[in-house]
Amino acid sequence: MPLSKLNGEQYKAATAPFGNNLIIASAGTGKTSTIVARIGYLLNQGIKPSELLLLTFTNKASAEMVERVGRYFDEGLAKKIESGTFHAVSYRLLNKAGKKISLKMPKELKILFKSIHQKRNFSYHDSSTQPYSASMIYDLYSLYQNKVVDISFGQWVAEYNNDHSEFVDIYDDLIEEFRDIKKRFGYADFNDLLIEFREYLKQSDVSFKEILVDEYQDTNRLQESLIESFKRESLFCVGDYDQSIYGFNGADISIIGSFSQKYENSNIFSLNKNYRSSAKILHLANKVIEKNPRLYPKKLEVTRDGNFPPPKLLVFDDLYSQYQAIASKIKVSLTPKENIAVIFRNNASADGIEAHLREMGIGSKRKGGTSFFETREVKAILDMFTMLINHRDIMSFIHIFEYAKGVGEVFAKDLFDAIYKVGDGSIIRGILDPKDKKNPFKRGVVNHQLGLFDEIIEEENVSRFKNKGYDQKFLKNPILKNSKINDNLCQYLYAFYQFVSECYLEDSPIKIIEKISKSKLFGLITEFLATQRVKQKDGSIDEVHKKEAMDNIRRKAFLLRDLSRAYTDKYRFINALTLGGGELSEGEGVNLLSVHASKGLEFSEVYIVDMMDGRFPNRKLMSKNGGNLEEERRLFYVAVTRAKDILYLSYAKYDRVKKADYIHSTFLQEAGLIKE
Repeated sequence: MPLSKLNGEQYKAATAPFGNNLIIASAGTGKTSTIVARIGYLLNQGIKPSELLLLTFTNKASAEMVERVGRYFDEGLAKKIESGTFHAVSYRLLNKAGKKISLKMPKELKILFKSIHQKRNFSYHDSSTQPYSASMIYDLYSLYQNKVVDISFGQWVAEYNNDHSEFVDIYDDLIEEFRDIKKRFGYADFNDLLIEFREYLKQSDVSFKEILVDEYQDTNRLQESLIESFKRESLFCVGDYDQSIYGFNGADISIIGSFSQKYENSNIFSLNKNYRSSAKILHLANKVIEKNPRLYPKKLEVTRDGNFPPPKLLVFDDLYSQYQAIASKIKVSLTPKENIAVIFRNNASADGIEAHLREMGIGSKRKGGTSFFETREVKAILDMFTMLINHRDIMSFIHIFEYAKGVGEVFAKDLFDAIYKVGDGSIIRGILDPKDKKNPFKRGVVNHQLGLFDEIIEEENVSRFKNKGYDQKFLKNPILKNSKINDNLCQYLYAFYQFVSECYLEDSPIKIIEKISKSKLFGLITEFLATQRVKQKDGSIDEVHKKEAMDNIRRKAFLLRDLSRAYTDKYRFINALTLGGGELSEGEGVNLLSVHASKGLEFSEVYIVDMMDGRFPNRKLMSKNGGNLEEERRLFYVAVTRAKDILYLSYAKYDRVKKADYIHSTFLQEAGLIKE
């Protein structure tokens, strides 16, 4: 990039002398342009492209920068720059040196690790502490590798959780054997790759004139040790400590914070001229982030002219009123929908917006969390709804019965065929009032020439289910003669029978959704999903988190009920939510983004929702993974600085599902939007 197009701050950074240079690039200040200009400056100084190393956190970022360099120099020349993620560069240079690495995904290596773990005997320890499962130890070991500490893994685990001190020797022995086996077969995971490359660098003559590091605030200790292992003449790191939001993933903000202490005679440059946001949006961002410690002096400055509205706070009495109102506001907005973003801290916050946007026929695309309409509980409700309308829908039936214990897709299809048969072409009739009383699982004559054989189905007396609370009409169903139907499956079938009995004559969409939500069948599905989601790696169930998971499932059911209010015809309702659903959620439209997913992006109009204490800042996540209020504040700063022209912040005072009252986020108070 021609240096003449840079502002004074960018120019100084891009033309910094060889040495250790740190560029604090605040939000919207043109860090990519500065990195590209730096590379161009070095090439013009006679440095060869192969003497430059560009380390980024995504391959897309490095490709974009190299492509931009290629616009001002020969494209082939630009491609000679060594660039990519830490892992991509490590893998490429090791291969170039003839060191073949057999990369294995964590899923594969966990299976290997589990086989080692199973051989260990923890029982001789007289302790109430349950040793960690194989999966938990594997994940902890990965975190340990990223932190690069000078104590053994077992000792580190004991510091992490003192209750496990007695297992130190076993944990260390496990890891030692795991390392040996990986070495024997030449296996490596992503951390092993970096460690292997770091050791190779200590003995090799690989060197670069300058190493450029993007998103420096997101580096962890392992990545930092890799940077330190390179032979180099100059280091050019670009980052912003106010945008360090990956602490949960091992990123260490103290790395960027200690740059000037670690490197003597280092140069610190600041890019403060913001080209993205209006003055009033920047004022709000600055006001809040200044509550965090200032690692280096900086102050975002406005460069944009124009009369833009101030950030506006929207307050609602109820959580769902908030979602509906914001969707309505987006509908009438003059801003193109692809230039609008709804940013959320918690995945559940986006569900209501997504649901109401779809109901209004507004497309949306979601990143950073599972789409509301793709969650298993919403699919289950819509499958149950569909069964009432289409009595021949085999896929909906199979999906519903995948939550029954011990029923796979094959037997679910057999069940469907049997009920369909005794119902003379109707699942509803087959479960409520079967016309054919013969055992529907008995096969007819088959063609042995085609290699088909009869499956012998053992028949049992239905009396085995008597005196267990089932009504007599249900017990007369011939499908119960199948010996594969045990007590658990019989209970599930009875719940299906009750659901159909209560709902099949109902025409009102809202009443159908209400009855589905209250049905025993959906209760069993809710229990299954909630248990699955909170099951610990050691197999235990956290009952507090299970209750929260069940509340979240009920919240989604409540949202569907809310959506159904606009419909009087059940066919139109299910068509709107299913037939057009995929197009709306996958196509162009409003951007629904978690704060982490929004980083690096910008939009004309931004809504930051659910600004309630407990949700944003997220107090629960603050108590885990080393989180704290400062990182939550940085997340808020990132969210606010995505907005260019218009910014709305919203919160609700009450949640009807949890029956919980909320107070506003402390960040709204710090921003001056709410008086103390």
